[in-house]
Amino acid sequence: MKLLNNIILVSTMVLVLLGKAEETKAQKHTFALGDSTFLLDNKPFQIISGEIHYPRVPREAWRQRMQMAKAMGLNTIGTYVFWNLHEPEKNKFDFSGNNDIAEFVRIAKEEGLWVILRPSPYVCAEWEFGGYPYWLQNEKGLVVRSKESQYLKEYETYIKAVGKQLAPLQINHGGNILMVQVENEYGSYSNDKEYLAINKKMFIDAGFDGLLYTCDPEKDLSDGHLPGLLPAINGQDDPAIVKSKIKALNAGKGPFFIAEWYPAWFDWWVTPHHTVPADKYTAKLDAVLKAGMSINMYMFHGGSTRDFMNGANDKDTTPYEPQISSYDYDAPLDEAGNATDKFMQFRAVIQRNLAAGQTLPEVPAAKPSMVIPEIQFQAAVRLADLLSAPTKHEKPLTFEDLNQAYGFVWYRSTLQGGKTGVLKIKALRDYAIIMVNGKRVGTLDRRNAQDSLSLTLPAGKVTLDILVENLGRVNFGPNLLKNKKGITEYVSFAGTEIQNWDMFKFPFTEVQSLKFKSAAQADGTPVLKKGNFNLNQVADTYLDMRKWGKGMVWVNGKNLGRYWEIGPQQTLYLPAEWLKRGKNEIVVLELNKPEQKTLSSLAKPILDSIKNEEK
Repeated sequence: MKLLNNIILVSTMVLVLLGKAEETKAQKHTFALGDSTFLLDNKPFQIISGEIHYPRVPREAWRQRMQMAKAMGLNTIGTYVFWNLHEPEKNKFDFSGNNDIAEFVRIAKEEGLWVILRPSPYVCAEWEFGGYPYWLQNEKGLVVRSKESQYLKEYETYIKAVGKQLAPLQINHGGNILMVQVENEYGSYSNDKEYLAINKKMFIDAGFDGLLYTCDPEKDLSDGHLPGLLPAINGQDDPAIVKSKIKALNAGKGPFFIAEWYPAWFDWWVTPHHTVPADKYTAKLDAVLKAGMSINMYMFHGGSTRDFMNGANDKDTTPYEPQISSYDYDAPLDEAGNATDKFMQFRAVIQRNLAAGQTLPEVPAAKPSMVIPEIQFQAAVRLADLLSAPTKHEKPLTFEDLNQAYGFVWYRSTLQGGKTGVLKIKALRDYAIIMVNGKRVGTLDRRNAQDSLSLTLPAGKVTLDILVENLGRVNFGPNLLKNKKGITEYVSFAGTEIQNWDMFKFPFTEVQSLKFKSAAQADGTPVLKKGNFNLNQVADTYLDMRKWGKGMVWVNGKNLGRYWEIGPQQTLYLPAEWLKRGKNEIVVLELNKPEQKTLSSLAKPILDSIKNEEK
């Protein structure tokens, strides 16, 4: 027994020593700034990075997307961290499932990729509220991107929670995070160096004690830079200009990092799909790589903006423009994770610029796609039949007043009929379906600056219903601080303000618990439809929404995003990872064409088909 105990003791000591050796081995890397290049283990290192956002890709597909990145020649992945995902409600944090960013980073390491981390509370990213959680607007006096005390308090709580997840994964702690970005294009917003210094201190206090940097577009580079941090440039790929601009802010030195290099652009509703041929970029990429500069492609792979997470453009000189669900971006890797012609051309450029003897992995075969059998909907329920437990108030309340982040709010009031007049919703945010005595009478759309509708009301007491959809909070520009949703001021009819409202919340955080009926009355009002379909095999597919009007789709409880017949997106990407052999469940929320009864699919997406809008 004594001999056995000694053997166990020796074995344990060997394992401990091996563990420490592995730990030492893992921590051997260093990453620093040279005068003209980055230094990895004291040797020049050129970052060839591409952006992938973990929430825009099913967790089950993260590894496949990273393998594709390696096959194109990338050695690094860039990603934002999204505050509104990780703290959806105040002091309630979520780093699980598709929000498990630490696992995303660890998988990148397993696949031989470095990571550039961008955990600024503000991300832009064509993402709802630029990444800010909606509830910040309920904190009295809070001003985002400022030194206002309440904002800094919430910011600090958030960044420390992120630090607990990710600071241990920095390269100086044995991980694969090379650099961490402080704020995000702040120079496009303001130029307060004291505020930037507070950001830096918060990051360090949260455990981000490695290499920190800032990034800004060329024209805003000086305003967004904090002396002492590496300045990186966005949207400029002329090597001479990049060197000149960065040297001017960095004591005549590099390294030279293009933090956002755009191979194409994003889309919003009723605007043509943005595409740019690869040959417009290959020479520029070649020039940057030959100059020894580092680069991060925004995006390498866009994926999809699911749930209610799309943002919107809104400037004082342009209309409100909510973005579509597809974040294909005409990127090198398409929405489903397959190599495009742009991928192959960029890969050839990177291959030419590799050191002698280096080769790239083979490009994996394209993922299979399929057409699934036509879906018949067996059950339905009118949204009007789901109204219960209203919040009552003299005036209509916003989503924020109701402590509701996303989705829809149904507003109901009663007024005296027997007259004709104009119904006006002051400051509608964003899309409204108007119903009188249960019948649909029209829609109003913020995109088209519509806030009024002429109505003739029947005699007697009239029930007025208004279903309002949050189409996505602004993610960039001067109106970032004007992001409340719903009916944000008042409703009037024939010049008189309507009062005494019932409000019903429809956040649609899930739909599987809803009670459906075998049939629902088709009265033209919004409806939810449920169906099942059986599969013998699984593969990617694209739901063909061209016969439908406007709404959202859930498959097996997963929200696939919004569809809208106005285009340009006419399909919804349904990833194989969210399908299963046998029975699958689908739920569709249809706002404008509740008579639809079947849904088909395609093996390829339709991302560039615009329909004329009905005025």
